[in-house]
Amino acid sequence: MSSADTAGLPRTRLPQNPAFVLRGDCDRPVHARQWFEFPGRGDGVPETWCYTDRLSYAAGEKVTLFAISTEVLVDVQVQSETRRPALMLELRSVAVTWSDTPESASATGCDWPAVAEFTIGAEWPSGVYRITVRPCTPDAEGQAATHLIVVRPTPGPRSGRLLLVTSDATWTAYNDWGGSNHYEGVVDPRSKRFSPHLSTRRPFARGFVALPPEAPRTVPDRPPPFGAPVRYPHMDWAWRHGYSKKYASAGWASYEKHFAHWVEAQGYALDIATQQDLHYRPDVLDGTACLILLGHDEYWSWAMRDAVDGYVDRGGRVARFAGNFFWQIRLEQNGRVQTCHKYLAETEDPLRNGPERHLTTNCWEAAVLGRPGHATFGLDGSRGLYAGWGGLAARGPGGFSLYRPEHWAFTGTGLGYGDILGADGRIFGYEVDGLDYRIEDGLPFPVAKPDLPEALEILALGLARLREDGGSGPQEGDAFVGDDDARFLARLRFGTDSEDALARADRGSGMIVGFTRGEGHVFHAGTTEWVAGLIRHDAAVEQVTRNVINRFLERS
Repeated sequence: MSSADTAGLPRTRLPQNPAFVLRGDCDRPVHARQWFEFPGRGDGVPETWCYTDRLSYAAGEKVTLFAISTEVLVDVQVQSETRRPALMLELRSVAVTWSDTPESASATGCDWPAVAEFTIGAEWPSGVYRITVRPCTPDAEGQAATHLIVVRPTPGPRSGRLLLVTSDATWTAYNDWGGSNHYEGVVDPRSKRFSPHLSTRRPFARGFVALPPEAPRTVPDRPPPFGAPVRYPHMDWAWRHGYSKKYASAGWASYEKHFAHWVEAQGYALDIATQQDLHYRPDVLDGTACLILLGHDEYWSWAMRDAVDGYVDRGGRVARFAGNFFWQIRLEQNGRVQTCHKYLAETEDPLRNGPERHLTTNCWEAAVLGRPGHATFGLDGSRGLYAGWGGLAARGPGGFSLYRPEHWAFTGTGLGYGDILGADGRIFGYEVDGLDYRIEDGLPFPVAKPDLPEALEILALGLARLREDGGSGPQEGDAFVGDDDARFLARLRFGTDSEDALARADRGSGMIVGFTRGEGHVFHAGTTEWVAGLIRHDAAVEQVTRNVINRFLERS
């Protein structure tokens, strides 16, 4: 969520191949802040880039591949992103040319030529598929480009199957390929601030599709020593190895892929769809036994929420192992452009004063929207935020303090009141969702507010914050987050960003809650890093995940 200022910082173009030396006059990412990929050509370096006409496809639909390369022939491979990848399609010696890329490509699209088309076979199961475009020239093979597509399930009952919906709106928001995203940018001439408009007709930044296993997560696997300076290992690693600074904040490779592989290893049947499917094809939820939302899940449209609310009211079950539910977006040009004016919505969104609040981009809690996140998922990003990284509660317990261990979700974990769920997996962070709450007789209860589900129970919680401690030592002052978020939320909640209001806004929480609404049921573990417990085989986290899935699939 951070809106860290990038004004006046050097613009550095990052080669795709990690073997190349990064150009720029800053040797540490916290000072450089911004580096990104952009087609170069001119220094003799082989380059290949690609993207597709959209993200989601059904069986029988045609995929159009757009690409450019300094080479003249490329091979195209499509393989499943399962634990044991299967080659689904191969196109050999496809002709490709070079085409210039607009400087504004991150906002307006690359407009590259189409080089190939292929059809999704009826035998392709629902899932994610990686596309690799590799130059035929041996010495250029290291410049292979990767992209991904999602094959959504066929309509109809899917008894006993899970449906994982990707956080692709957040992928788009963090994708800094071309230099701009919803956090920083080169498109806007006003001091390189974030771009409110982002194109989906561009590649994913390096690290969004694929990562080596040693890539650090945002929350380190152990807290920093006392007295150590504030550091951000994932950004240091990205800077050294030529990856996007945002690789650990969003993307298939950091989040959904790990959950999909864990589910597969556990023997569950899994389908995959996208948030754009929820927006344009809400019937993708029809017949779904259990809807899964995962990881960093920050950006949603009004229609996406409508789809989930309707599904729950009809008896659907939602397991949200995700955090940071915060911004409403607007999809334009049939999903080719994602718009979010964020902090500047009240002055710059042209639809801010219109009668159609479902098209206004802002924080869900803003008065102009009046649809807080807790109305759908029981928790609010605005009452949670940061934990476990940088100078943000970095030495916390790493998990949730358990308050209601008798709840069915914790069966078989062996955990009791006051134990920490997920400490071994470091699941608490890097962004969490919470509520205002009170403690009575040693148990937490939510503070009553409009649209809060009456049956909601707080099962576990932890502490979060909005402002960062700068640390000590030779790198004092290296804090990355700043206080922009705290000021925004202080003004939103209290009408002022006075020091007292900032201190109040600074204190947040992350929670696990459960509730029923209508005929349906929601379980929400409000942290972006739940999947880290599955990656690190935290036994209690795995057991809770199985308990929720089995309960919602009506299995013993």
